Amino acid sequence: IVSCKYSTKTRKSKIYQDIKETIRDITDGSKLLVGGFGLCGIPENLISALIHHHAKNLTVVSNNAGVDQFGLGLLLQNKKIKRMISSYVGENAEFERQYLSGELELELTPQGTLAERIRAGGAGIPAFYTPTAFGTLVHEGGAPICYDSDGKIKIASPPRQSQTFNGKNYIMEEAITGDFALIKAWKADPYGNLLFNKSARNFNPAMAKAAKITIAEVEEIVDVGDIKPDEVHLPGIFVDRVIKGAKFEKRIEKVSVTKEEGDKEPVKKTPAALMRERIIRRAALEFSDGMYANLGIGMPMLASNYIPNDMEVFLQSENGILGLGPFPTPKNIDPDLINAGKETVTVVPGASYFGSDDSFAMIRGGHIDLTMLGAMEVSQYGDLANWMIPKKLVKGMGGAMDLVAAPGTKVVVCMEHNAKNGAHKIMEKCNLPLTGKQCVDLIITEKAVFEVDHCKGLKLVEIADGVTVEDVKKATGCQFEVAQDLKTMGQI
Repeated sequence: IVSCKYSTKTRKSKIYQDIKETIRDITDGSKLLVGGFGLCGIPENLISALIHHHAKNLTVVSNNAGVDQFGLGLLLQNKKIKRMISSYVGENAEFERQYLSGELELELTPQGTLAERIRAGGAGIPAFYTPTAFGTLVHEGGAPICYDSDGKIKIASPPRQSQTFNGKNYIMEEAITGDFALIKAWKADPYGNLLFNKSARNFNPAMAKAAKITIAEVEEIVDVGDIKPDEVHLPGIFVDRVIKGAKFEKRIEKVSVTKEEGDKEPVKKTPAALMRERIIRRAALEFSDGMYANLGIGMPMLASNYIPNDMEVFLQSENGILGLGPFPTPKNIDPDLINAGKETVTVVPGASYFGSDDSFAMIRGGHIDLTMLGAMEVSQYGDLANWMIPKKLVKGMGGAMDLVAAPGTKVVVCMEHNAKNGAHKIMEKCNLPLTGKQCVDLIITEKAVFEVDHCKGLKLVEIADGVTVEDVKKATGCQFEVAQDLKTMGQI
């Protein structure tokens, strides 16, 4: 009989009492990995402590950059950050000002690639290949990281190596690691085992694994053993310091609610609203029973309102939810439960929560049947542009590049046929930086529905009531084939 002796000595607690002590060794030029998605699940107390800390010229890796008066936006206001590595920065006007004026460096990275670069860093993998962003500025290089005072590109992104595997094109991305991770969790025990709450998990676990030192702020500290072994979301081996937050504002960027029965009043719809509804009702015909779908912000998400009652569609959100439900009533708003558009939501029975890296494993792995999203431009061969207007509009690509590159996923664009100034949005070639090459399968506008053949081009298959083929030709900036069995645009 072989016996093993295990230590029964009590391990040192990782709990700190003074938040200043947890960040004491963050120095000038440190690289910080900061958890959160929008304002959901951000380490707001640690960020506030950094405002009064001496460190500056920080490189910050975070999916978003907060808003002007909260989150990482506070560090930007105090000129603490030298470079951001993010996927979407659309809600921060000060961020955009600093970037366009050359005060701030910005490395925009597709959200799924960002999650995987961090996950790889935590797993000790130096680089990996992904289909995301092949043929875009991310791949080819030249994306502006920093402008000079004259608005010219001072630092441009380098090109990525590419490789073909089994006939499909991929680019190489390098892993991300950091000096410190600042994360937010719901509960912790003295050994650093963590539990997260709902969609506040998002990037937090991956950030913790990729840093030399991880600092977790939590809402509640429980005794050892109160978190059962099979309930631990992040094992304590990845956590070095734990601090209980003094207070949590948990600001919500977009409070979206469903009115209570009895509070609903009939609303007279404007012509613009009726036009959008036509697109939405046609888009809803793309749903089928049992499918998994990811819906973009705006009209695509609104299409979910028209899913038939006898049809079950599982809606996936990039920030870590499978099984999105409707907006909550005003009484049931939960700041820890938002969708990828930062809107308050609910979930349906059978839903699940997970981290951002798992979310994009679902997407890149081809497990999503349908994705719908908007567009600024679409080419006749299915190229898509929807994330950037150089020197003018800086929002970021978010998860769009990952979604449109996913194998086996049908990509449907829902958009108005023309820009507000009448300019073509469906054209021979996109003028704006691409989100994806030859990735769009179907285009739905208020005038028409086009099928996209990535080699032959567009085919007009449906046309709206009151619209002629000649009307569509005038509104479209490229040639297209007209289906012999051209149908009236469907409406659910």
